[in-house]
Amino acid sequence: MITNSTEMLDKARKEHYAVPAFNVNNLEWARAILEAAEEAKSPVIIQATSGAANYMGSFRLVYDLIVDMYHALNITVPVSIHLDHGTFYDAIKTLGIKFTSIMFDGSALPLDENLDKTKTLVKLAHAEDVSVEAEVGTIGGEEDGVIADGEIAPVDSAVKMAETGVDMLAVGIGNIHGKYPKDWKGLNFEHLKKIDQAIYNQTGKQLPLVLHGGSGIPDDQIRKAIQLGISKINVNTEGQLAFHQAMRDYVHSDKDLEGKNYDPRIFLKAGTNALKEMCLDRIKVFGSENKA
Repeated sequence: MITNSTEMLDKARKEHYAVPAFNVNNLEWARAILEAAEEAKSPVIIQATSGAANYMGSFRLVYDLIVDMYHALNITVPVSIHLDHGTFYDAIKTLGIKFTSIMFDGSALPLDENLDKTKTLVKLAHAEDVSVEAEVGTIGGEEDGVIADGEIAPVDSAVKMAETGVDMLAVGIGNIHGKYPKDWKGLNFEHLKKIDQAIYNQTGKQLPLVLHGGSGIPDDQIRKAIQLGISKINVNTEGQLAFHQAMRDYVHSDKDLEGKNYDPRIFLKAGTNALKEMCLDRIKVFGSENKA
């Protein structure tokens, strides 16, 4: 069923696995993600940034594509359609389109403004049974042209954001968007523990925490982060790299010159298949296989 993210993430938090949140960029990506989730019997969050929506046509097109593909492929696992790194305006727009989950990224705003806008969106979204993700502590790297140096999310800010009633919270713990540099120091697990404990002490809830920049983090660190409260892991760059490498290999082998392999329905299969395999691999590492 197409649903919000709340129930799947609460279940993941209690059972110590993470729901994969794969970014969608076109029809092939939507199909690969859905087929992988169905094959692995995993819940999945399919998310789009405003940049992806603009590339594909609109947020409405993204929503319709996922819903239509879901029915065409007879998908049975829970699927959430999520706004990734949205502005306040993006969040309002996607609520109107019936996205089942939204992320308002106000991390670059003054904390009070971030909190106020998040509170407004929580009220509006929950009235429509839509899940809300917020963020404190800028995630490093680049996302849709926005570059951030990254930081460790302040514990008190994370607690204040949790008190707004969000269903999940993205926190900076040393993670970055894009490729990880060779001198990357790794995730700060002690800080993750502090954030999680502080939120629990104040709210009495084990809030599902979100790890952005999930591509390229060593599997052992992924698994440890999950045990410490990470319940949603965002993956985009890893998919782009897998798709790109498969297409390079296909062209360099001159397979694209055989017969009618220039037909995009054939030409793009190598990249699509590689993307699906990447999704299946991440699902296993995240522990969400057979959790649908």
